[in-house]
Amino acid sequence: MISRSTGCGWTDSHCHLQDAYEPPADALGRAFEAGVERVVCVGTDVSTSLAAVALARGDGGDGAARPVVSATIGLHPHQATEGIDGIARLVHEAVATGDHTVVAVGECGLDYHYEHSPRHVQRSVFADQIALAKQSGLALVIHARDAWDDLFDILRAEGPPERAVLHCFTGGQDEARQCLDAGLTLSFSGIVTFKNASSVREAAAMCPLDRLLVETDSPFLAPVPHRGHVNEPAFVPLVGAAIARLKGMTDVELACSSTAVAQALFGW
Repeated sequence: MISRSTGCGWTDSHCHLQDAYEPPADALGRAFEAGVERVVCVGTDVSTSLAAVALARGDGGDGAARPVVSATIGLHPHQATEGIDGIARLVHEAVATGDHTVVAVGECGLDYHYEHSPRHVQRSVFADQIALAKQSGLALVIHARDAWDDLFDILRAEGPPERAVLHCFTGGQDEARQCLDAGLTLSFSGIVTFKNASSVREAAAMCPLDRLLVETDSPFLAPVPHRGHVNEPAFVPLVGAAIARLKGMTDVELACSSTAVAQALFGW
């Protein structure tokens, strides 16, 4: 745990508190106790985006100390067949009303591992959300699984917004270099603690600090020693500590660095 006297707390740059199996306030309380100052609650369709925004706008109602919550609005590739009309409406409303709790479009992108939506629909909806992020001036949160070639083709064709992050990075050094060359920030999850994830650790080790974020992707992908259990933002210090060891840094240094990157990326 990092003492707040250092002036640096952790930021969980990507979580899904609205998908958790308990009241989000409980998880947020534990996160604050673990030294987490900020979380980004990520939408994956209209209903989860609305839930993320509602959570970001609320204060818990009980005066308890909790991390600040920001929200994203997006359509995950699994739900790409729903189309982006609903998502676009929510983004435009947030921008028009000056709702600073909304910091990004996404998560959006490509998932060829499960292919819950046809690939051509995923590609079209991803391109639409890239355009939406650029129109709105918001950051872009990207999901990519087993779709590297098409990811880079679309980014080259559309041009990413100035602020974009590939969340839960699962590639190796080659993919990391291509992402960095495309202007993306990389966000690393608890996968960096998994025994069989040496390529992800190599990517984290070579990623410049000014392009590196940490996340939980909770309630999924709990880091060691909690692997197999429900993940939560309180575990993001474990992710950060693993990366700090790879880079020969202290936990405090990594917390300060990654939180500064999150602030610049999401614009709070």
